Amino acid sequence: MAGTDTEISALNRQAREHAAALDEVRSSMGTVIVGQQAVVDQVLTAVLAGGHALLEGVPGIAKTLTISTLAHCLDCTFARLQFTPDLLPADITGTRIYDRHSAAFRTIQGPIFHQIILADEVNRAPPKVQSALLEAMQERQVTIQGETYPLPRPFFVLATQNPLESEGTYPLPEAQLDRFMLKIQMDYPSLDEEVAILDRFTADQPDPPAPVLDAANVASLQSFVRSVYVDPGVKRYAAQLVDATRHPAAYGLDLGPMIAFGASPRASLALLLCGKAHAVLAGRGYVAPDDIRALAPAVLRHRVLLTFEAEADDIFPEEVVREILAVVEVP
Repeated sequence: MAGTDTEISALNRQAREHAAALDEVRSSMGTVIVGQQAVVDQVLTAVLAGGHALLEGVPGIAKTLTISTLAHCLDCTFARLQFTPDLLPADITGTRIYDRHSAAFRTIQGPIFHQIILADEVNRAPPKVQSALLEAMQERQVTIQGETYPLPRPFFVLATQNPLESEGTYPLPEAQLDRFMLKIQMDYPSLDEEVAILDRFTADQPDPPAPVLDAANVASLQSFVRSVYVDPGVKRYAAQLVDATRHPAAYGLDLGPMIAFGASPRASLALLLCGKAHAVLAGRGYVAPDDIRALAPAVLRHRVLLTFEAEADDIFPEEVVREILAVVEVP
């Protein structure tokens, strides 16, 4: 079992090598994406941890460009699915058709059979389509007329949704929200960043960045992330943060009237895996409490369900998570 000084030293050495490669990915993305470094890091964290991410932000702030640029840098196949109310499950998974030349049915695989998927405005698709996407996200497979087909590896879904417009949308059910490892909030650029955007995109359109890694490298990174060392105290700290969303009074928090349902054990798993990925991005082979704290808002904000009274008082899950982080003792 990892934990000795020698083992941790070896993990640190490997982590520094991986972090150098990931820095190249960041730099390459930076030739196209202006600013948004925190968003880029969180998206990379989700990829390294083997999860999916939900990206929320107003239109026009480069959500689509971010994920397509990432696909170029990782040299992975990419598909953009524009979710609309008239979309059918077969439009994304594929279907079986009759081939008159061979006098037999054959399967036509849909756009979900790519390594990186952008599910644009995912909340505009009807429940049946969201259900098909849910199977792909959770099981890494799709079912087409009774036949099951594995999806390529690595497989990563980045879904976007517009927080401003609710007309004509189908709110994602909690079961599907829980499948997203992170909910990333993308904000407006700063004034200087916006000027840089004007300079970059009103002249010649920038070329896509050259690949830095490939699918095999990504799979290797994901495997290494799993091996990163976590001290039992840090592991317990991650579990306590999640437990505090269910039993706030046990931690001296007066949040009971605000929380309808706390986060599930899937949140603890996501928090620990994201903490490991965050450590690798920092060039460390062990998880520090700050790795857990850095990712807690993105891991928990869509998993803590508030009461009607809390929503009526304009209280947001981020505020609840901040209170928990401020009170639960750091090891």
